[in-house]
Amino acid sequence: MQEPKEAFPYTPPTAEIKEKYAEIFELKEPIKVPFPKLLFDKIIAFLFLLLTSPILLLLLIANWIEGLLIPENKGPLFFYYYGMSHGRKFKKWKIRLIKESYIDKELQAIGDWHAYKNEWMPEARTKVGAIVKKFYLDEIPQFYLILKGDMSIVGPRPLAIHHYERDLAQGNVTRRLIRGGLLGYGHVRKGTPEFGKPVYEYEYVYRYLHYSPFKLLLTDLYVIWRGIAVVVKGGGH
Repeated sequence: MQEPKEAFPYTPPTAEIKEKYAEIFELKEPIKVPFPKLLFDKIIAFLFLLLTSPILLLLLIANWIEGLLIPENKGPLFFYYYGMSHGRKFKKWKIRLIKESYIDKELQAIGDWHAYKNEWMPEARTKVGAIVKKFYLDEIPQFYLILKGDMSIVGPRPLAIHHYERDLAQGNVTRRLIRGGLLGYGHVRKGTPEFGKPVYEYEYVYRYLHYSPFKLLLTDLYVIWRGIAVVVKGGGH
């Protein structure tokens, strides 16, 4: 299937990565989440869902009003497609950005990401969707997934199934080993030439293996700080 150029910029691991992080490529089973990280994830996710509940309520109302005023923009606020995290399939929930007419209904019915590939087309966006995307508000439902245990706050970004399979075929293994994250060690470099380089995901898995649980949390806090800076800039597109 033809994909938008904005989708999935990740590249295969280089020879240098394979040499430096050789032990990671030898791992056969997913790595258990350290308890301090697990507890931190759930506490932050719960608090964030409480704090953002007024925002979700406002978005629900705005989405309903927009549907009344512009019938072609009417539709549910939430949608999902199937993604992969920690080597397993899960429903990745997000906030709808585009008009129903731009969604492939057959692919939507089977949870295929391609159903929503028009999200980068400005004319496909709803009024609410344009605002939601600019400030990454479409990611809010993923805090529920963190609370549920499908994701972590920090980890390699979970991919749609076909992207995950391509990632594995390229030789990348990080998303098979640890939980996908709302924020990735490489993902927070969005907007820079470093975005999409796999070395950051391997460095994070290396820290996962060798850092103490509390030192790993310091890395997570750094990634969260970088992620907040990206969101505040309103750089979603």
